[in-house]
Amino acid sequence: MAARSKPTVLVVDDEADIRSSIRMILEYEGYALVEAATGEDGLEALDRARPGVVLLDIKMPRMDGLEVLARIRQRDPSLPVVMISGHGTIQTAVEATRLGAFDFMEKPLERERVLLVLRNAVERGRLESENRDLKLSFEERFTMIGTSPAMKAVLVARAIHRNSPRASRPFVKVNCAAIPEELIESELFGHEKGSFTGALRDQTGKFAQADGGTIFLDEVGDMSGRTQAKVLRALQDGEIEPVGAAKSFVVDVRVIAATNKRLEDEIAAGRFREDLFYRLNVVPIHIPALRERREDIPALVGWFAEAFCRENGLKPKTIAADAVEVLSRAPWRGNVRELRNAVERMIIMTPRDTVRASDVPPQVGTSPVAEPAPAGPAGGAPAGGGTLQEFKDASERTFIVQKLKEHDWNVAATAKAIDTPRSNLYKKLETYGIRRETDG
Repeated sequence: MAARSKPTVLVVDDEADIRSSIRMILEYEGYALVEAATGEDGLEALDRARPGVVLLDIKMPRMDGLEVLARIRQRDPSLPVVMISGHGTIQTAVEATRLGAFDFMEKPLERERVLLVLRNAVERGRLESENRDLKLSFEERFTMIGTSPAMKAVLVARAIHRNSPRASRPFVKVNCAAIPEELIESELFGHEKGSFTGALRDQTGKFAQADGGTIFLDEVGDMSGRTQAKVLRALQDGEIEPVGAAKSFVVDVRVIAATNKRLEDEIAAGRFREDLFYRLNVVPIHIPALRERREDIPALVGWFAEAFCRENGLKPKTIAADAVEVLSRAPWRGNVRELRNAVERMIIMTPRDTVRASDVPPQVGTSPVAEPAPAGPAGGAPAGGGTLQEFKDASERTFIVQKLKEHDWNVAATAKAIDTPRSNLYKKLETYGIRRETDG
């Protein structure tokens, strides 16, 4: 592994001897150095040199170090600044820390101390930079793409989340349909050691993990009645009770729930609590199916293509207009997930830099994700062209749907019947976009 290059260090000190001694220490260790004799020169050098760390003297003429520190923090709050002083006092150190200084060193400077503080400051800067990049990457990955009127309305929900006081707090997602019924209560609210067979240690639930932030309950319509009652209590009283616990705990969470079911029908059938529905249904937002907003498909295709190439280190590929036109006409019963999988598959299978209409598989948008493929001569295997992998995927999807129907869509029973772990079957359901509403 190649060693990381060392960042530029900006030294701001009115004493030439101090700057000279720091220069000798740092240049020997391979750091690049930029020097400034005044606070004003230091701020000017900040924009020009873009340092990774600043060593800043406190006592300087005209503009002292604390004022310079405050201005640096305004420009770049993540830039580590180490204060230097020949007249250090506890009060000065406290004030510098309050203003955001990373550390504080007293003159005369000791070589080992300088290098240690500098290494720590560089590491802090690197971690903050990585954290910032990861946050941007996360937000970019989950940006909602679309220009249709329906999607513009949905964008409001994302804007509220990002600009709310909870934006910097945890965001915890739970797929209620992917968790076995006997485990979902423990997953949401946690459990104490020994509360049931297999509870070998205390576990913090998702509600507690989201304390102060937001919990997203995906497929909320799949929760059992008992779990619904505990979620209702959390919403009404702000309290959760881990499985096996003797007392409840207060949590402060915002709940966002999603479902592909009509909860009004579930209430009428006695499968969903009406009081919980009204607690959740405060600001309902309808997310339209992809076929209801075909004008968004070109933007989504471009987004998925660019993101997939970037994330996998591939040379960027262009989706030609004729290919986009074909994709825009497909039914997309598997919605955005199916479109994303199709774009990724085309990028992988197309050797050229441009994906054209001839590269779009004939069954895209209808198979294997959206509809069971027609039966072929080999005892129910899907017919049609495409690649060997596409044939395998279509066959597997058809097999899984058939077995689910045989077991009345009971995932646990189906997994046992086909001799596969239930967790693996849930992954297959998500991969192929299999849902009872569209495949049952």
